[in-house]
Amino acid sequence: MRLFYLQIYLTHELFSRAQKNYTRISTIAPQRGNILDCHGNLLATNRPVTNIYWQGTGNRVFTMQQEEILKYIAEICQKDFDDETTIQALKHAERTKRKTPLLQDVSFDILSKIIEKFPDCENINIEKNQKRFYPHKTVASHILGYIGSMQDETTGKMGLELLFEKTLRGQDGQLIRMINSYGSNLYQQEVQKASSGADIQTTLDLDLQKISEQCFEKSLSGALIILDPHTGAIKTLISRPTFDPSLFLEPISSTKWLSLQEKRPFLNRAFNAAYPPASLFKLVTISAALELELINFDTIIECKGYISFGGRRYHCNKRSGHGPLSISEWIAKSCNIPFYELGKQISVDELAEYAQRFGLGQKTNIIFNEHPGLVPTTQWKVEAKGERWWPGETLSATIGQSYYLATPIQIARMIAGIFTGYLVVPRILENEPIETQPLGLKPETIKILKHSLKTVVTQGTGSTVNKIDAIKIYAKTGTAQISSLTHRWQNSQLLEHAWFVGRFQYKKTEPLILVILVEHAGTSRLATSIAKKILMNYRSYKEEQEKSLNV
Repeated sequence: MRLFYLQIYLTHELFSRAQKNYTRISTIAPQRGNILDCHGNLLATNRPVTNIYWQGTGNRVFTMQQEEILKYIAEICQKDFDDETTIQALKHAERTKRKTPLLQDVSFDILSKIIEKFPDCENINIEKNQKRFYPHKTVASHILGYIGSMQDETTGKMGLELLFEKTLRGQDGQLIRMINSYGSNLYQQEVQKASSGADIQTTLDLDLQKISEQCFEKSLSGALIILDPHTGAIKTLISRPTFDPSLFLEPISSTKWLSLQEKRPFLNRAFNAAYPPASLFKLVTISAALELELINFDTIIECKGYISFGGRRYHCNKRSGHGPLSISEWIAKSCNIPFYELGKQISVDELAEYAQRFGLGQKTNIIFNEHPGLVPTTQWKVEAKGERWWPGETLSATIGQSYYLATPIQIARMIAGIFTGYLVVPRILENEPIETQPLGLKPETIKILKHSLKTVVTQGTGSTVNKIDAIKIYAKTGTAQISSLTHRWQNSQLLEHAWFVGRFQYKKTEPLILVILVEHAGTSRLATSIAKKILMNYRSYKEEQEKSLNV
């Protein structure tokens, strides 16, 4: 009866157990999809790699011939196989007829020497695979992201590699192997083929990205964005400090990982860091004042260097004063006095309404995670700080200081809106739909804002970028104060952030929006000089394109 129970009643269960004893199912990783720029240039791809394994043959000890093989390989690769861990792994593999890694990512030169020396060696097992490859190293790394290993699989950990993991990864294949009690392969069969991942085409322009990377020094911290104002397509994005995605293709030590964190290179400062908008916010203040009919195109306000309010003086950046100024000159000279005067007539909640019309204090809805920024209101002040909003704070708010915070991508969208009349959702993929919403400002207001931005480069703080042949430019600079003036020189981390924003156009090509933010620069001159280099190099690039087309 026991025999009947085992052989008849438990037939299926015991047969299934027996199969598991010698059947192994392994996964075949598919080839990962490529990430391309808008012209089809490779930003992230794969390259073939060759790995060499030691295949055990069942000997209890190494033969003299096997020792010679290991010695030769060690010599040509300048690698030591004498450490205790490697020796034990090789001995175990040899005794149990299993394989163990010998060399990873072997060069063609070394592979040729090994094959030529040992063409039919049963101990040498050569396998070919694919490895992620970033041909331009740190270029656009915050957009591309990186991949890392998890439970013998590589998966996206950041950026597009993470967001589109399923699309890029493809479908795994399956391999069934029959093994004996020693773990040696008796038979194998591919039961499901791996299907490659799909390619992703971004809106990035590799040539324009490289031009910007060269002009934005690697020693600086900050962000740079070039955006198509009509479609929202991001043509260039830089976040400094940056990193090389290739670092994570191999395991890294905890010490190395901690050292990488010191300057926060994985923070995408274009989307996830918020800064005081400084005098860029003056565009919002002027818009609010025009829409509320507090001023008109002909309004003139005299700057004497300061105004008095609430028992204290509020100074202009030019202590001696600018004299009588028109609206466009308020922006061009970056004079504070007219805005302080407006601060006496306008409320912070009214400023907040128009700031929100420009997309400040809210996410842009780009596919990446982003900081919403901050637009203060009287209610926010009570809830966040536990106190009322003071009238004197409105004066600081009119020039973009106070509690205002904005991300570079929000500023890029705001400047684009001035020239298109609508806010566009920033895009990083070519196949993303174009989404817009009306700015909600009068045509007369938009006209004055454009005229003011032009005056900045013709007679104001951005005049150094004005005389570049074939480039039409509108701009605004800003210096964001982050500490009191008495303490700013005590530490370089207390110096002001520098902004440069603008719209530029080469001849009759499509115009683009440029936003540059440099952390702790002290003045806006550094951001302006970067902008000038980019515009000059961009012009040269376009001229070369024209020459090649004419040829």
